[in-house]
Amino acid sequence: MKRAFVTSITLLLVASGSLVVGQNTRFSDPDTVIKNEFWGNLYANGGSSFFCNAPFTSKGFLLTDGYVYPLADIRSALDCGTSRQCEQDNRYRQIASDLHNMVPVKTRTEMQRRNVRYENLGETIKTDDCGIRESAGFFEPPAAVKGDVARTVAYMVDTYGLPWLGATPVFQGWSAMDPPDDTELTRHRRVAEIQGNENPFVTQPDRIKRL
Repeated sequence: MKRAFVTSITLLLVASGSLVVGQNTRFSDPDTVIKNEFWGNLYANGGSSFFCNAPFTSKGFLLTDGYVYPLADIRSALDCGTSRQCEQDNRYRQIASDLHNMVPVKTRTEMQRRNVRYENLGETIKTDDCGIRESAGFFEPPAAVKGDVARTVAYMVDTYGLPWLGATPVFQGWSAMDPPDDTELTRHRRVAEIQGNENPFVTQPDRIKRL
């Protein structure tokens, strides 16, 4: 009887844990998360901007909190109304508070990325000083972070039921060509510690092939 009780409790804890691991359930106030957890914790000692790999010691006016899966696209997918209306939507607030999707980005770069889709643009399009290609509403990140982008987008699609921001094979190809490196894995561990859940596409990169 005691063994059955312990087994039941164990199964319950495992099931509960899997729910927590699946998505952000800890935070639902984007502004507070950005201030306290993103800049105040994750990047409290500085770091490097995501697309350009430019080192920084503090936020400064040239940097902003960016989103690999842009907030405008999240609002569109949820159909929660204007920016202000969506801020009152609990589901939007939870998704917008997910640290796995937040990265430090040069303000100029973040403005370039509005209303674009991820794509392979080819060598006919010249890269900028960060290695970014952009053309006619399409955005190709530098090779060094293509896998990071792919695994983050896959996480947002799989976790929150959001649509892909480009062709699925593009992201699968980027993930294969740019597997998780020490920088991505270290950041992932820190986010998981702070937020309480993992991105399974970082810990199991081949999982993206099944989407």
